[in-house]
Amino acid sequence: MRNRDRPGVDHRDRLDRLYDEFDTASIRSLRDFVELFPPVDSTAALERWETARADFESRNARVADAFGDSYAEIAGRATRETAGRAVDLWEREGRAVNALVLDVDETLRSAGGTDNEIPRETLHLLTELHDAGVPIVICTGQTLENVKGFLVQGLGSELVHSGELSVVYEAGNGVFTPGHGSDTKQLLYEELAPSVRRVFEQVRSSALGEAPTAVARGCHLQGNEFSVTLKPNHETGSHEARGVIDEALRHQIDSLGRAVADETGIDGDADSDATGWARAYYAAADAEIAAVLDRVDAAVPETTIPEPVRELFERIDVGYYEADAAEITSLELDKVAGVEAAFDVLGIDDPFALVLGDSKSDLRVMEWVDHHDAGIPGAPEHASEVVLDHVREADGLLFDRGDAGTPLRTVLALNQLAAIEKTGRR
Repeated sequence: MRNRDRPGVDHRDRLDRLYDEFDTASIRSLRDFVELFPPVDSTAALERWETARADFESRNARVADAFGDSYAEIAGRATRETAGRAVDLWEREGRAVNALVLDVDETLRSAGGTDNEIPRETLHLLTELHDAGVPIVICTGQTLENVKGFLVQGLGSELVHSGELSVVYEAGNGVFTPGHGSDTKQLLYEELAPSVRRVFEQVRSSALGEAPTAVARGCHLQGNEFSVTLKPNHETGSHEARGVIDEALRHQIDSLGRAVADETGIDGDADSDATGWARAYYAAADAEIAAVLDRVDAAVPETTIPEPVRELFERIDVGYYEADAAEITSLELDKVAGVEAAFDVLGIDDPFALVLGDSKSDLRVMEWVDHHDAGIPGAPEHASEVVLDHVREADGLLFDRGDAGTPLRTVLALNQLAAIEKTGRR
């Protein structure tokens, strides 16, 4: 329930006075240095760390004496602007975040800004939130093996196996929640209908084998049995990548049309009927796809789609990512299904989650939490335009490339405000 009229404590006034009276930037700098200092075997370095720790503790204690421990914690984590966003969220929502749903690539880490590694600051903040009782759901298109590797390396085996972390992998094919017995690993694809499985088998076999020469030479195949993704062999975002992915999208849609027609046994009068049904259905569903089909001169006919064909289309999604990917996925194995399964295993009955992501698959999770009034969306500023539109409309959290730490700091501040309201202690 939204928190539009709660009188409560005037957090904004107290924080404004705090930020005016104290050099909080220096306090945060000292705290980050102390907490992120790498282990070294150097007496001089350790002496520097001890000096910084003593300075931080002294400065932080003065803030706590003047404004209380909770406000000192906020100022030691968040800039004035970040703390202000936390106050905005508290005044609007009146709830603490009780789960994190986090995409990885181009969200927690970014090839353009973090050498494709999750920054140490982000990993530390995730640990802080986890230790404060906020479960983490990693939600990614990667394989489970890849995700487990960097999570254990970055967060540590103890946290990963704490029972309060879940991994939705391969964009919803499975859910891995260590420490939950028979529910530790759930293979969601086992529930797919045989008809859907056969369609994906045919689409995957034709993804490159029956592709036009430009697509076969200019793309490579990613994904799994239920996520058929064509990626460019050119640099992502380049003019060449844009051209080949546009053509790949047409090929993927046409392949899907033929596979669905074969599965339903409704072939129409010609091959053009099957491809026309698919083009018409997905162009009507997504204006961006319609624009791409027009750009590559792929005619979209006015046609009546047979009901059995439409019913299968309604279970399968086509995704277009400009100059990056053309993919076909199962709507029954999307990230939303994975997140719901993860929440169920983690025992999160009344979620209010921070959802961070950059792609259309992440958008579906954001829309799901919005529909259920169950969270806050956030995205990096280089995310897909439809994702950015949703986050802006929802007044969510936008952040710079590679800076997932800022929305995590916002959540830490928000949860401190909630704790103040709950306990009355500052």
